[in-house]
Amino acid sequence: MIEIEEAHDLVDPVVIAAFEGWNDAADAASGVVDHLMQVWDARVVGAVDPEDFYDFQVNRPHVGVDADGVRKLTWPSTQIAIASPPGLDRDVILIRGIEPNMRWRQFCAELLAACETLGGGLVVTLGALLADSPHTRPIPVSGTATDAALADRLKLEQSSYEGPTGIVGVFQDACIKLDMPSVSYWAAVPHYVAQPPCPKATLALISQLEDLLECSIPLGDLPDDARAWERGVDELAAEDEDVADYVRSLEEARDTTELPEASGEAIAREFERYLKRRQGES
Repeated sequence: MIEIEEAHDLVDPVVIAAFEGWNDAADAASGVVDHLMQVWDARVVGAVDPEDFYDFQVNRPHVGVDADGVRKLTWPSTQIAIASPPGLDRDVILIRGIEPNMRWRQFCAELLAACETLGGGLVVTLGALLADSPHTRPIPVSGTATDAALADRLKLEQSSYEGPTGIVGVFQDACIKLDMPSVSYWAAVPHYVAQPPCPKATLALISQLEDLLECSIPLGDLPDDARAWERGVDELAAEDEDVADYVRSLEEARDTTELPEASGEAIAREFERYLKRRQGES
Protein backbone atom coordinates (compact mmCIF):
# COMPACT_ATOMS: atom_id res chain seq x y z
CA MET A 1 0.00 0.00 0.00
CA ILE A 2 1.01 3.60 -0.54
CA GLU A 3 2.33 5.35 2.56
CA ILE A 4 0.91 8.86 2.78
CA GLU A 5 2.94 11.54 4.54
CA GLU A 6 1.21 13.58 7.20
CA ALA A 7 -1.23 15.99 5.59
CA HIS A 8 -3.70 18.46 7.04
CA ASP A 9 -7.39 17.65 6.73
CA LEU A 10 -8.26 18.44 3.13
CA VAL A 11 -11.44 20.31 2.23
CA ASP A 12 -13.67 18.33 -0.16
CA PRO A 13 -10.68 17.43 -2.37
CA VAL A 14 -11.10 16.71 -6.08
CA VAL A 15 -8.69 14.21 -7.64
CA ILE A 16 -7.02 15.12 -10.96
CA ALA A 17 -5.01 12.34 -12.59
CA ALA A 18 -2.92 11.87 -15.74
CA PHE A 19 -0.54 9.14 -16.86
CA GLU A 20 2.21 9.08 -19.45
CA GLY A 21 1.97 6.51 -22.22
CA TRP A 22 -0.88 5.25 -24.39
CA ASN A 23 -3.34 7.76 -22.88
CA ASP A 24 -1.10 10.81 -23.30
CA ALA A 25 -0.59 11.89 -26.92
CA ALA A 26 2.11 14.59 -27.16
CA ASP A 27 2.30 14.62 -23.32
CA ALA A 28 -0.74 16.93 -23.38
CA ALA A 29 -2.51 15.38 -20.38
CA SER A 30 0.51 14.82 -18.13
CA GLY A 31 1.53 18.37 -19.08
CA VAL A 32 -1.61 19.65 -17.36
CA VAL A 33 -0.75 18.00 -14.05
CA ASP A 34 2.87 19.17 -14.33
CA HIS A 35 1.56 22.71 -14.80
CA LEU A 36 -0.89 22.47 -11.91
CA MET A 37 1.78 21.12 -9.57
CA GLN A 38 3.91 24.14 -10.36
CA VAL A 39 1.34 26.96 -10.28
CA TRP A 40 -0.47 25.54 -7.24
CA ASP A 41 2.76 24.76 -5.35
CA ALA A 42 1.72 21.15 -4.82
CA ARG A 43 3.46 18.93 -2.27
CA VAL A 44 4.16 15.26 -2.97
CA VAL A 45 2.79 13.12 -0.13
CA GLY A 46 3.11 9.60 -1.52
CA ALA A 47 4.15 7.36 -4.40
CA VAL A 48 3.52 3.82 -5.58
CA ASP A 49 6.30 1.26 -5.16
CA PRO A 50 7.64 0.93 -8.74
CA GLU A 51 8.96 -2.57 -8.08
CA ASP A 52 5.40 -3.92 -8.17
CA PHE A 53 4.16 -2.25 -11.34
CA TYR A 54 6.92 -1.34 -13.81
CA ASP A 55 9.14 -3.30 -16.16
CA PHE A 56 12.44 -1.49 -15.78
CA GLN A 57 13.59 -2.66 -19.23
CA VAL A 58 10.64 -0.68 -20.65
CA ASN A 59 10.63 2.25 -18.21
CA ARG A 60 14.25 2.50 -17.18
CA PRO A 61 15.49 4.33 -14.07
CA HIS A 62 17.39 7.55 -14.65
CA VAL A 63 20.75 8.40 -13.12
CA GLY A 64 21.76 11.99 -12.54
CA VAL A 65 23.43 14.45 -10.18
CA ASP A 66 21.47 16.34 -7.52
CA ALA A 67 22.01 19.92 -6.34
CA ASP A 68 24.75 18.78 -3.97
CA GLY A 69 26.67 17.01 -6.72
CA VAL A 70 25.71 13.54 -5.50
CA ARG A 71 24.78 10.96 -8.11
CA LYS A 72 21.18 9.84 -7.67
CA LEU A 73 19.06 7.09 -9.17
CA THR A 74 15.43 7.98 -9.92
CA TRP A 75 12.98 5.13 -10.47
CA PRO A 76 9.87 5.39 -12.66
CA SER A 77 6.84 5.83 -10.45
CA THR A 78 3.46 7.48 -9.94
CA GLN A 79 3.22 10.22 -7.35
CA ILE A 80 0.39 11.71 -5.32
CA ALA A 81 0.51 15.40 -4.41
CA ILE A 82 -1.84 17.79 -2.63
CA ALA A 83 -2.50 21.48 -3.20
CA SER A 84 -4.71 24.26 -1.86
CA PRO A 85 -5.25 26.50 -4.90
CA PRO A 86 -5.96 30.17 -4.19
CA GLY A 87 -9.46 31.17 -5.21
CA LEU A 88 -10.78 27.62 -4.91
CA ASP A 89 -12.91 26.61 -1.91
CA ARG A 90 -11.68 23.02 -2.01
CA ASP A 91 -8.35 21.23 -2.04
CA VAL A 92 -6.90 19.17 -4.87
CA ILE A 93 -5.20 15.78 -5.02
CA LEU A 94 -2.93 15.45 -8.06
CA ILE A 95 -1.85 12.09 -9.46
CA ARG A 96 1.02 12.16 -11.97
CA GLY A 97 2.70 9.05 -13.23
CA ILE A 98 3.35 6.46 -15.89
CA GLU A 99 1.02 3.81 -17.21
CA PRO A 100 2.11 0.63 -15.40
CA ASN A 101 3.41 -2.46 -17.19
CA MET A 102 1.71 -4.97 -14.89
CA ARG A 103 -0.86 -5.44 -12.09
CA TRP A 104 -3.13 -2.68 -13.31
CA ARG A 105 -6.00 -3.53 -10.96
CA GLN A 106 -3.76 -3.48 -7.91
CA PHE A 107 -2.19 -0.24 -9.14
CA CYS A 108 -5.60 1.46 -9.38
CA ALA A 109 -6.76 0.01 -6.07
CA GLU A 110 -3.71 1.38 -4.23
CA LEU A 111 -4.07 4.85 -5.77
CA LEU A 112 -7.77 5.07 -5.01
CA ALA A 113 -7.24 3.80 -1.46
CA ALA A 114 -4.73 6.60 -0.95
CA CYS A 115 -7.22 9.10 -2.38
CA GLU A 116 -9.90 7.83 0.01
CA THR A 117 -7.46 8.20 2.90
CA LEU A 118 -7.02 11.84 1.90
CA GLY A 119 -10.78 12.32 1.59
CA GLY A 120 -10.95 12.43 -2.21
CA GLY A 121 -14.38 12.60 -3.78
CA LEU A 122 -14.80 13.45 -7.45
CA VAL A 123 -12.09 11.93 -9.70
CA VAL A 124 -11.10 13.71 -12.92
CA THR A 125 -8.91 11.82 -15.37
CA LEU A 126 -7.18 13.52 -18.28
CA GLY A 127 -6.14 11.96 -21.57
CA ALA A 128 -5.05 12.88 -25.08
CA LEU A 129 -5.37 10.99 -28.34
CA LEU A 130 -4.17 11.47 -31.91
CA ALA A 131 -6.93 12.57 -34.29
CA ASP A 132 -7.71 14.16 -37.65
CA SER A 133 -7.72 17.59 -36.09
CA PRO A 134 -6.18 20.66 -37.82
CA HIS A 135 -3.65 22.53 -35.72
CA THR A 136 -5.09 25.87 -36.87
CA ARG A 137 -8.44 25.31 -35.16
CA PRO A 138 -9.37 24.99 -31.48
CA ILE A 139 -8.30 21.63 -30.05
CA PRO A 140 -11.46 19.53 -29.53
CA VAL A 141 -11.97 18.15 -26.02
CA SER A 142 -14.52 15.43 -25.32
CA GLY A 143 -15.84 14.79 -21.85
CA THR A 144 -17.58 11.80 -20.32
CA ALA A 145 -18.89 10.88 -16.87
CA THR A 146 -19.39 7.51 -15.23
CA ASP A 147 -23.02 7.94 -14.21
CA ALA A 148 -26.07 9.58 -15.74
CA ALA A 149 -26.72 12.08 -12.92
CA LEU A 150 -23.16 13.41 -13.03
CA ALA A 151 -23.19 13.52 -16.83
CA ASP A 152 -26.43 15.51 -16.80
CA ARG A 153 -25.18 17.98 -14.18
CA LEU A 154 -21.95 18.66 -16.08
CA LYS A 155 -23.60 18.43 -19.53
CA LEU A 156 -21.35 15.53 -20.50
CA GLU A 157 -21.98 12.17 -22.10
CA GLN A 158 -21.68 8.69 -20.72
CA SER A 159 -18.90 6.92 -22.56
CA SER A 160 -20.02 4.68 -25.42
CA TYR A 161 -16.48 3.74 -26.50
CA GLU A 162 -15.80 0.07 -27.20
CA GLY A 163 -12.30 -1.22 -27.86
CA PRO A 164 -8.81 -1.32 -26.33
CA THR A 165 -8.25 0.92 -23.36
CA GLY A 166 -5.37 2.22 -21.28
CA ILE A 167 -4.83 2.85 -17.61
CA VAL A 168 -7.26 5.81 -17.67
CA GLY A 169 -10.10 3.50 -18.69
CA VAL A 170 -9.14 0.93 -16.06
CA PHE A 171 -8.85 3.69 -13.43
CA GLN A 172 -12.36 4.91 -14.26
CA ASP A 173 -13.70 1.36 -14.05
CA ALA A 174 -12.13 1.05 -10.58
CA CYS A 175 -13.89 4.30 -9.60
CA ILE A 176 -17.23 2.84 -10.70
CA LYS A 177 -16.66 -0.29 -8.60
CA LEU A 178 -15.94 1.90 -5.55
CA ASP A 179 -18.91 4.19 -6.23
CA MET A 180 -16.59 7.17 -6.69
CA PRO A 181 -17.94 9.71 -9.21
CA SER A 182 -15.57 10.15 -12.14
CA VAL A 183 -15.19 12.48 -15.11
CA SER A 184 -12.77 12.12 -18.01
CA TYR A 185 -11.61 14.78 -20.48
CA TRP A 186 -9.73 13.90 -23.68
CA ALA A 187 -7.98 16.31 -26.04
CA ALA A 188 -7.69 15.48 -29.75
CA VAL A 189 -4.07 16.20 -30.79
CA PRO A 190 -3.35 16.66 -34.53
CA HIS A 191 -1.79 13.34 -35.53
CA TYR A 192 0.64 14.89 -38.02
CA VAL A 193 2.40 16.75 -35.18
CA ALA A 194 2.36 14.00 -32.57
CA GLN A 195 5.75 14.76 -31.03
CA PRO A 196 5.59 16.40 -27.59
CA PRO A 197 4.88 18.88 -26.29
CA CYS A 198 1.51 20.22 -27.51
CA PRO A 199 0.83 23.27 -25.32
CA LYS A 200 -2.32 24.08 -27.29
CA ALA A 201 -3.89 20.76 -26.25
CA THR A 202 -2.70 21.23 -22.66
CA LEU A 203 -4.43 24.62 -22.62
CA ALA A 204 -7.63 23.10 -23.97
CA LEU A 205 -7.72 20.58 -21.12
CA ILE A 206 -7.01 23.30 -18.55
CA SER A 207 -9.99 25.26 -19.88
CA GLN A 208 -12.23 22.27 -19.18
CA LEU A 209 -10.87 22.04 -15.64
CA GLU A 210 -11.59 25.73 -15.11
CA ASP A 211 -15.21 25.14 -16.09
CA LEU A 212 -15.49 22.08 -13.86
CA LEU A 213 -13.84 23.69 -10.81
CA GLU A 214 -15.38 27.11 -11.48
CA CYS A 215 -12.07 28.83 -10.88
CA SER A 216 -9.31 30.54 -12.81
CA ILE A 217 -6.06 28.62 -13.23
CA PRO A 218 -2.85 30.65 -13.74
CA LEU A 219 -1.63 29.94 -17.27
CA GLY A 220 1.93 31.27 -17.09
CA ASP A 221 3.74 30.91 -20.41
CA LEU A 222 1.30 28.36 -21.86
CA PRO A 223 -0.58 30.82 -24.14
CA ASP A 224 2.71 32.10 -25.61
CA ASP A 225 3.97 28.53 -25.97
CA ALA A 226 0.75 27.52 -27.74
CA ARG A 227 1.04 30.39 -30.22
CA ALA A 228 4.70 29.56 -30.86
CA TRP A 229 3.77 25.88 -31.38
CA GLU A 230 1.12 26.82 -33.94
CA ARG A 231 3.50 29.14 -35.81
CA GLY A 232 6.09 26.37 -35.89
CA VAL A 233 3.62 23.90 -37.39
CA ASP A 234 2.55 26.56 -39.91
CA GLU A 235 6.16 26.86 -41.03
CA LEU A 236 6.54 23.10 -41.36
CA ALA A 237 3.36 22.88 -43.43
CA ALA A 238 4.50 25.73 -45.66
CA GLU A 239 7.63 23.74 -46.54
CA ASP A 240 5.68 20.69 -47.70
CA GLU A 241 2.82 21.18 -50.18
CA ASP A 242 1.36 17.74 -49.43
CA VAL A 243 1.13 18.57 -45.72
CA ALA A 244 -0.31 22.01 -46.51
CA ASP A 245 -2.99 20.43 -48.74
CA TYR A 246 -3.81 17.91 -46.05
CA VAL A 247 -4.17 20.62 -43.39
CA ARG A 248 -6.49 22.58 -45.70
CA SER A 249 -8.66 19.50 -46.20
CA LEU A 250 -8.90 19.04 -42.42
CA GLU A 251 -9.80 22.71 -42.00
CA GLU A 252 -12.56 22.43 -44.61
CA ALA A 253 -13.94 19.32 -42.93
CA ARG A 254 -14.01 21.06 -39.55
CA ASP A 255 -15.46 24.28 -40.92
CA THR A 256 -18.36 22.52 -42.65
CA THR A 257 -19.48 20.89 -39.40
CA GLU A 258 -21.04 22.55 -36.40
CA LEU A 259 -18.17 23.48 -34.12
CA PRO A 260 -19.10 23.43 -30.44
CA GLU A 261 -16.00 25.58 -29.82
CA ALA A 262 -17.64 28.38 -31.85
CA SER A 263 -21.09 28.16 -30.26
CA GLY A 264 -22.51 31.05 -28.29
CA GLU A 265 -22.34 29.01 -25.08
CA ALA A 266 -18.65 28.21 -25.61
CA ILE A 267 -17.84 31.86 -26.38
CA ALA A 268 -19.65 32.91 -23.19
CA ARG A 269 -17.66 30.37 -21.15
CA GLU A 270 -14.40 31.69 -22.60
CA PHE A 271 -15.39 35.26 -21.72
CA GLU A 272 -16.19 34.14 -18.15
CA ARG A 273 -12.73 32.51 -17.90
CA TYR A 274 -11.17 35.79 -19.08
CA LEU A 275 -13.02 37.78 -16.43
CA LYS A 276 -12.05 35.34 -13.66
CA ARG A 277 -8.38 35.58 -14.67
CA ARG A 278 -8.57 39.38 -14.62
CA GLN A 279 -10.14 39.27 -11.17
CA GLY A 280 -7.46 36.86 -9.98
CA GLU A 281 -4.69 39.16 -11.24
CA SER A 282 -6.14 42.29 -9.62
